[in-house]
Amino acid sequence: MARNLQLTPLVFSLLFLMTLIKTSNAGSIATYWGLSVSEGNLSTTCGTGIYAYVNLAFLNVFGNGQTPEINLNGHCNPASNGCTFLSEDIKFCQKFGVKVMLSIGGLVGNYFLASPNDAENVATYLWNNFLGGNSSSRPFGDAILDGIDFDIQTGSTQYWQDLAKNLKSHSNVYLSTSPQCPFPDNFIGTALNKNLFDYLWVQFYNNPQCQYDFSNSNTTNLISSWNRWSSSLKVGKLFLGIPAAPQAAVSGYVPSEVLNAEILPLFRKSPNYGGVMLWNRYYDELTRFFATILESV
Repeated sequence: MARNLQLTPLVFSLLFLMTLIKTSNAGSIATYWGLSVSEGNLSTTCGTGIYAYVNLAFLNVFGNGQTPEINLNGHCNPASNGCTFLSEDIKFCQKFGVKVMLSIGGLVGNYFLASPNDAENVATYLWNNFLGGNSSSRPFGDAILDGIDFDIQTGSTQYWQDLAKNLKSHSNVYLSTSPQCPFPDNFIGTALNKNLFDYLWVQFYNNPQCQYDFSNSNTTNLISSWNRWSSSLKVGKLFLGIPAAPQAAVSGYVPSEVLNAEILPLFRKSPNYGGVMLWNRYYDELTRFFATILESV
C-alpha cells in the first residue's frame, strides 16, 4: 500500500529553493531576422519555440532630418506599404510569448543623431510608427512591437542616451542593444551608463581581443570580457552574442561542445545572465546550431 508523501516545512523549503536555483540559471535565445529571404518567414521563426526574442533588422536610415527607411532584404518593400502583412506574424509571435523588437542601425546604413532634439524626433517617429503611438503610415500595420534594439555600429557616437531616455519614458517599451565586446563600446557606451537597457546581446565576435580564440581553442579572452561586462552591468540581462555558423562572422565562432562544456556553465553563474544571442536566423536555420546548445542555455 502506497504511503501518502507529506512534505515537512523544511523539505518544502528545500524543494522550493532548488526550483528557484534552476529557474535563475535558465537562459533564453535571441536572434536577428530580416537578413535573408532564405531564413523563412517571421511566424515560422517564432513557431519553432526556440527564440524568446526576435530583432527585426534593420531600420538603417534615420536621424539628421532624413526620411526613415527599413531594409528587410527582400522579405517585403516598406516603401510601397508592402510590409503591413507582417502585422499578423508579429502578433503570432507575441501570442506565444516572443518579444519582437525593431532593430535600428546595423553595419550598413545611413543613420546619425545630430542633437538631443533630433533624438527626440526619432523617438517620436518610432513610438508612433512601431510602438504604442498612432500614425497613418505604420510600416508593420497595427502590430505594436515590444521595443527597440540599438545596433549602432556607425554614424554618431552621441545622443543615443537621449533616444533611449525618450523611448523609455513610455510605459511597456523594452530596450535592447548589441554593443561590440571591447569595453566600453565606442558608440553606445555613454547610453549604457544611464541604465536604460533591458537586454544586452554583446557581440563577442569580430574582435579577437575579447572573443573565443578558435585557432588555439582558448577561452581566456572571452571569459575575461564577459566578466568585465557582467560586473559593469547594473540593470538588465547580459547575453552571449555569437555567430550561429563559422561563415556568419569574420571571427569568433565557438563550437557547441566548447560552449556546453566550458563557457555556458560558467556564464550561467552570473546574476545578470540572460542567455545567448545567435547571429543570425539565416545561419541558425542553415546549421541548426540552436539544437546543439539548447539544453545548456
